Amino acid sequence: MIGGARVRLNVWQRAAVAMGSAIGALMDPRRADLIAALGETTGKPAFERVLERMKKSPEGLSCTLGETTGHVCKSGACMGYDCTFGAAYAKFMGSRNFSRDDRPPVRFMETDELAYVAMRAREVHDFWHTLFNLPTNLIGESALKVIEFEQMLLPMCLLSVIGGTARFSKKQRALFFQHYFPWATRAGMRCTDLMCIFYEQHFHEDLDDVRRKWGIVPAPPPPQ
Repeated sequence: MIGGARVRLNVWQRAAVAMGSAIGALMDPRRADLIAALGETTGKPAFERVLERMKKSPEGLSCTLGETTGHVCKSGACMGYDCTFGAAYAKFMGSRNFSRDDRPPVRFMETDELAYVAMRAREVHDFWHTLFNLPTNLIGESALKVIEFEQMLLPMCLLSVIGGTARFSKKQRALFFQHYFPWATRAGMRCTDLMCIFYEQHFHEDLDDVRRKWGIVPAPPPPQ
């Protein structure tokens, strides 16, 4: 959400919040609030570039105008057909008891437009989990952060990959770098500009069709 009090920080305050958030997120990657604060305090140039791209795209422009507000995956539109993108997204969210309203509010962006882009980046995270067929465990989240970095060039994404892989076991680290990392690198470069898609308008479409349309290659199953 964008709503709520936003905090204006000077350079030193921004650096302090960024450093504290980075340390806290490395100690506990489950702290979504710290990861969000890190993204906001280090990501202004990246969010500005994303905003410019969105304004040049018809679907992206619709998103920046706030037209995504109120679009939810209702049963009549999404759940009637198991093969739709909306049904897959609803299943992903429901099986984990997630809600798009659970994301922490934007606090440290200077303008409403940049605050919206930061919020949208959090909203699309779960769309991307669905489209790339990635689990929400540490390996899946780290792989998705590789794709997010390629799409947005957010420093937070790179730091999250470093922090996540540092917590891997030896077996997990080998699996990630030999299997998921090469795939994520290729997948993030191959697909379209994913921040410029009005996903809510495509809930009714076949999941495989939207993947093909957007150049998305789902994560391959891990080797046996």
